[in-house]
Amino acid sequence: MRFYMKHLIYLLAISLFVGCNTWNSEDDSASADSNSVIRRTDTVYLIRNTQITPANSYSDLFLDSIAVEQFIQQKNLSGEDAQNLKSFYNYRNGQFAWFTSNGFSEQARGFWNLQDAFKTQTMDTALQKRMDNLLNTDSLTVSRFDASMANTELNLTHVYLQFYKANRDKIQFANISPEKLIPVKKENETALADSLLLGNADSLSGGTKLSQYLLLKQKLQLYNSLHHQGGWQPLSINPIQLKRNSSSPDVLLLKQRLSQTGDYNVSDTTTIYNDSLDNAIKNYQQRNGMKATGLITDALVQSLNIPVAQRIQQLIVNLNRAQWMPVADATDYIVVNIPDFMLSVFENGTKVFDMPVVVGKEGTNTMMFSGILNQIVFSPYWNIPASIIQKEILPAIKADPDYLKKNKMEITSRNDSLPVIRQLPGDHNSLGEVKFLFPNRYDIYLHDTKAKGIFKAKNRAASHGCIRLADAEKMSNYLLRDMSGWTPEKVHTAMNSGKEQYVKLNKPVTVSLTYLTAWVDDNGQLQFRDDIYGHDKNIGQMMFNNNTATAFNGSKDSASQKN
Repeated sequence: MRFYMKHLIYLLAISLFVGCNTWNSEDDSASADSNSVIRRTDTVYLIRNTQITPANSYSDLFLDSIAVEQFIQQKNLSGEDAQNLKSFYNYRNGQFAWFTSNGFSEQARGFWNLQDAFKTQTMDTALQKRMDNLLNTDSLTVSRFDASMANTELNLTHVYLQFYKANRDKIQFANISPEKLIPVKKENETALADSLLLGNADSLSGGTKLSQYLLLKQKLQLYNSLHHQGGWQPLSINPIQLKRNSSSPDVLLLKQRLSQTGDYNVSDTTTIYNDSLDNAIKNYQQRNGMKATGLITDALVQSLNIPVAQRIQQLIVNLNRAQWMPVADATDYIVVNIPDFMLSVFENGTKVFDMPVVVGKEGTNTMMFSGILNQIVFSPYWNIPASIIQKEILPAIKADPDYLKKNKMEITSRNDSLPVIRQLPGDHNSLGEVKFLFPNRYDIYLHDTKAKGIFKAKNRAASHGCIRLADAEKMSNYLLRDMSGWTPEKVHTAMNSGKEQYVKLNKPVTVSLTYLTAWVDDNGQLQFRDDIYGHDKNIGQMMFNNNTATAFNGSKDSASQKN
């Protein structure tokens, strides 16, 4: 009898502990069975989330069941560090966070760039070197049986948890526990949107009004409401028949559709194609990356017919991406949004000008990262990357022995069997008359170009990865505006001297290269752009169990010019 009483008291104690500490699914952005995941007040997950399986997981890689314990012993982790690492992988049911079989997850690149920007902790030299090598691997694939990759995965998580603890009050995800920042499994976009918007009580330590994360979340609220109201029906109209001042029932359908997303805010139920509709169409075209003509085209109708569920998926993907961006503050900085083919310069947190750019073509993508622009090089040599020498220059030399001479190139040395080649400064130079350096592992920089015609194209993904500026002289004058002696005349002379000259900036400027296909502009308008590298498509296939078709890509202008 005494044994049974002790056993009963033990069971009651266990049940009381579980009842007081069971995880509340309404407080979490990821779905999990509240019976399989237990949480304490410090968000520690004691039991593995067995709802995650290879069939529905975000990543297709899983750690061996004893890998985490072995890593804890190897690193001699104890107490809170060991508990947090176990908790992180219990929440994911042992699923990789930073890799899939196709290489890095987007969150891995986002986190690594973020910690690069903060530099608040001493980095493990071996891990730094390992990451630099992996990030510069052209086509990284990962096997679950590769012990070295599993070790890199665990090392990244260990560093991430330390980073989160040290910087929690300075980053976009200040009020989200670290487990929840990386998706764990495929979900329905509506359920995920509902969860993301629940409470909507985000808080940041600074720069709140500049946070794309919060601005996008507000727009998600609108599109999620539209979805719950039934969304919109596809327009079946003939653009050819709709002209200014004409009348048609299709005009009213168009006005109603534009009013749902706030593009047409006039109280108007007429069937006349009037000035108000013309302005609304121009506004819609502008915020979707089209030429604002006011003309109704097949491309316009195709864009309007993108289902609201697909737009919600696009917003969630970009929200996930935006949370890894540094919080913008009232300083000087430069932002390049790759899908928009635009560069924006900010001074004291206020935009001072935009500039069209050319970015990397598919296959030589411009990477997402942040760096510090600290030098300008006038009349630069072009030190040609080994990959371009191997793939393009050597075949050209074989076809034409005078190729180097004709293109003002010279061999300066040899690296094993590969020649080291540079192009001399001058009118022929592929970098134009100036380049702007912000040291990074990808060897990407901003530079001038003589091929100005490409800036007229809609799609300007045409470089080898570096970013060409439409007006490099304007950028030079801006960056040197506070440096004594650097008048516009001196800048112009230096750009055309034919003699390479390095100028170190007194006040270095942060440069961030981003990839947002959805963002909120300075006027509060939601902008959409084409998914030029297919990043949204790939992430969508990992995040959503009912992934819609790829986001609208519209008609693309030619972007065949190179370099």
